[in-house]
Amino acid sequence: MFTNQDKLKNWLLPVLFFVCSPALVFAQKKEVPLYKNPKAAVPERLKDLLGKMTIEEKVGQLSTLLGWEMYEKKGKGVIASEKFKKAAEAQQTGMLWATLRADPWTQKTLETGLDPYKAALATNALQKYIIEHTRLQIPVFIAEECPHGHMAIGTTVFPTSIGQSSTWDPLLIQSMATAIAKEARLQGAHIGYGPVLDLAREPRWSRVEETYGEDEFLNSTMGVAMVRGFQGVNNMLNSGVNIISTLKHFTAYGAPEGGHNAGLINPGRRELLSSYLLPFEATVKAGALSIMAAYNSVDGVPCSSNPYLLDTLLHKQWGFKGFSVSDLGSIDGLVMTQHVAANPADAAVLAMNAGLDNDLGGQIFSAPLLAAVKDGRVSQQRIDEAVGRLLTQKFEMGLFENPYVDPKAAQKFVRNAATVALARKVAQESLILLKNESSALPLKKNIGSIAVIGPNADNVYNQLGDYTAPQDPKAIITVLEGIKAKLPSAKVNYVKGCAIRDTADVHIADAVAAAEQSDVAVVVLGGSSARDFKTEYISTGAATVSQGTTGLSDMESGEGFDRSTLDLMGRQLELLQAVVKTGKPVILVFIGGRPLNLNWPAEHVSAIVSAWYPGQEGGNAIADVLFGDYNPAGRLPVSIPRSVGQLPVYYNYQNSSRHDYVEGPASPLYSFGYGLSFSKFKYSDLKAEVSEADDLTLNVSVAVTNESDRDGDEVTQLYVRDDVSSVVTPVEQLKAFSRINIKAGQTKTVSFVLHKQDLSLLNQQMQKVVEAGDFTLRIGAGSQEIKLEKKININKNYKL
Repeated sequence: MFTNQDKLKNWLLPVLFFVCSPALVFAQKKEVPLYKNPKAAVPERLKDLLGKMTIEEKVGQLSTLLGWEMYEKKGKGVIASEKFKKAAEAQQTGMLWATLRADPWTQKTLETGLDPYKAALATNALQKYIIEHTRLQIPVFIAEECPHGHMAIGTTVFPTSIGQSSTWDPLLIQSMATAIAKEARLQGAHIGYGPVLDLAREPRWSRVEETYGEDEFLNSTMGVAMVRGFQGVNNMLNSGVNIISTLKHFTAYGAPEGGHNAGLINPGRRELLSSYLLPFEATVKAGALSIMAAYNSVDGVPCSSNPYLLDTLLHKQWGFKGFSVSDLGSIDGLVMTQHVAANPADAAVLAMNAGLDNDLGGQIFSAPLLAAVKDGRVSQQRIDEAVGRLLTQKFEMGLFENPYVDPKAAQKFVRNAATVALARKVAQESLILLKNESSALPLKKNIGSIAVIGPNADNVYNQLGDYTAPQDPKAIITVLEGIKAKLPSAKVNYVKGCAIRDTADVHIADAVAAAEQSDVAVVVLGGSSARDFKTEYISTGAATVSQGTTGLSDMESGEGFDRSTLDLMGRQLELLQAVVKTGKPVILVFIGGRPLNLNWPAEHVSAIVSAWYPGQEGGNAIADVLFGDYNPAGRLPVSIPRSVGQLPVYYNYQNSSRHDYVEGPASPLYSFGYGLSFSKFKYSDLKAEVSEADDLTLNVSVAVTNESDRDGDEVTQLYVRDDVSSVVTPVEQLKAFSRINIKAGQTKTVSFVLHKQDLSLLNQQMQKVVEAGDFTLRIGAGSQEIKLEKKININKNYKL
């Protein structure tokens, strides 16, 4: 028989077990899964998380939805929208794009969009909803456009990429990219789209402004600077101020037939590897962690479903550690545009099996991809590979531990005094003095009166470029405002004169009168990438070009605005000719996104300054140059043709028969690398020492003397020509450059070190080698401004 004590003991044992068992006391201590343990290694965390995910959750990580629809402003706060809640539940979404973007396409204005403080509130709200309402609590990635500043309200607007490369100052551009990354990350973004590495060899193409120009070496150097600025020198993703860099557009996107955006291009394999792919290879090897497949096809194979590009080259040969993403809707384009897939499921199979990891737009890597996986046409292993690449970066960034940001930090550090000063510095260095006859510049500050004329003289958006958010006008300094600030006592006579394109509202007579009443006239012409709320856009965000001659927006450049000519549009040239006819000194300032026809100004105007799109501090920077407070040293990153009939026209064309046309020269009006200064420089004592002891090294030095009475920067450029080679090579190729400040009367020695890579070619067997023989070193201030030459000899062949 059991005693009462025994009965009590038997009753207590299971109760004590229930209370004390760690497996059951979840209310006191809930077991943390391995993937949430920050002390565990990332591969272990990834394996654990993948093992817990359903196929639906995995595919959800592979689609990127349009983000600006995912929040709602409510009183002084911001909350997740119903659309986001449905996406989180139905699609298990893992990434958003352009959440903070504001422009006419997204219909977000200064009133309906988000300032930096509320942007941080919005991204926090989205993360909070994901953490609280999804099974595995995987933070969402926020990707943003960041080519010349984060494309969001209240951020710093720097010069567009074509201006950035005009600085020929990669360290400055790295500092700029660091500032852009910080502004984006403080608002809750994790990925910045940029840099654009396309070679701009077709100026009729609408997106020249987004590139670093026509040369693969300059593009590579600037691209590496951007990647290091975005991600940190050693990929410091968990710093709280760095973002992942997404390289664009992979590949050969910048020289489409006829200038048509996303049009055909069919380079040979050697040209593809030797030119178009070099900037991507350099930036991948510098640590870039994301890359975007381009809309176009190469040799008949769409970039979005090209296994050679997306797998063989990118991962197997270059060792890429990041993830790839489609351009917006480009997987859909396999069906709708390129007709290589019959339906969305077929497109999903082609893209995923080729190695593409993520679908920007999220229409294909959703139900169609799920169907393809269930049909066995896409393997679970390939899905895990793609998902793993994205989740790895989420772990590395520390998002599982801290998915939130501090709104007060965003409010304090986004577009502060330091970033505005940096924007002015980049704009100053980007300005190119194309002509300065009889030292027309700099102007004197004791001038009595000055006429400021032209459609780009006082237009905020025309100087900012594409991919720019709505702006507080007080934050943007136009050319007119910059000049007024320099001349507080002078009479400034401003007349717009005409628009960029519209010919209905023209006041040339008023402009002439203003010039006649002034001591000098500054005429500001060019182009515009300024989107407005009347412009129509296709689903990818590219603009639809309106027809007609009246009621037109100024926009003649920017995504979707391809040109058939390069002439100044509207009545701009007529305006300039009328002002020049007054006999008053005329300075032309060019603001635009692509090279335009400057033949008449080059012959008839005393001085020309190219500013491209100089950003929010452009007016101050231009005034600094016009009045001598800054000595310009920008250099052209792209050739300026005389006529569309010359196209393509770029400096490093391959050895071939070239001769003048019946109508005129074959050479460009202004060549790659060209630019003037208020100082004069002399080159001497070119030395070159070849070392072949252990490995091939070439040490080059040259003395550069500032012969003027004014301190200034000089951009010393080293070009190399392979004199005799087994395959046709360029007439010359930029291999090194250095922007240095030289004081008046001072001499500095500029040194460069070249290696095997810099002298190599792809031989007939497609092997990268250095062939024994003579090379000519050409050094100077531009591709056609060569000051000294020297031959060297390489005694033996080298394999790379």
